[in-house]
Amino acid sequence: MPKQKQNTMIFAELRKQEIVRLVQEKGKITVAKLCEVFSVSPATIRNDLTELDKAGLIQRTHGGAISTQLKANYELKSSEREIRNAVEKQMIAKEALKYIHEGDAIIMDNGTTTFELAKLLVCFSKLTVVTNDIKIAAFLEANTDFDIILLGGMIRKDFSCTVGKSAISMLENVYSDVVFMAANGVDFSRGISTPGVDVAEVKRKMIQCSEKVILLADSSKFNRSYFAIFSEPSDITLMITDENVSDAILKDAKKCELDIVIASQN
Repeated sequence: MPKQKQNTMIFAELRKQEIVRLVQEKGKITVAKLCEVFSVSPATIRNDLTELDKAGLIQRTHGGAISTQLKANYELKSSEREIRNAVEKQMIAKEALKYIHEGDAIIMDNGTTTFELAKLLVCFSKLTVVTNDIKIAAFLEANTDFDIILLGGMIRKDFSCTVGKSAISMLENVYSDVVFMAANGVDFSRGISTPGVDVAEVKRKMIQCSEKVILLADSSKFNRSYFAIFSEPSDITLMITDENVSDAILKDAKKCELDIVIASQN
């Protein structure tokens, strides 16, 4: 190997080691700051962050990275989550559509994957949709003639959803054919989780007032655990994920007697 290329590879590895150290030290850091520190292009830093994220050493975010040590209470904003695993989320939404029938009453949890599902609902003529997701309600109001119930409550800034006692109270009088749930983390030993306690409370109530519970979780959500547990695997009727899910995850799901459907482009 030419000496110059070898030196370049060594520098790249040292740079990535230093990025991990900086992220762990500061908790979070931006691409712009890393470009300044290492005098390299944004494209180079983004490639580094992607590799480090895949290795589980940091967690990639829109515009930077955070320490994996923050994952119990750190939550990506809606705008940041939209661009992560977008193709996988679209495949999962397409698969989820098979579990909805004309005339159903459904609950849709707040989330980017559930929003992808909402976009596909235009193929139905009559549905009743209950949601705490403001974007889902607005999309369906503009594009369908469905009966739409938007749960009231406090709006979570940057997350386009409502939470709180008012939202939970409205769910007291609801019973749906199926609820489509979102999650930040899926850990078969600890449970299904999200960073916010207020969000978890609404999710629990959605599950309680639904005949079937379908969890939409792309493969990046597995083996992650956040602060507030809102469901046990036994509460879930069906989980839909993408084809990047590992065999180990599938084995763990089988041990929990949890049915998993793998969505694929085929």
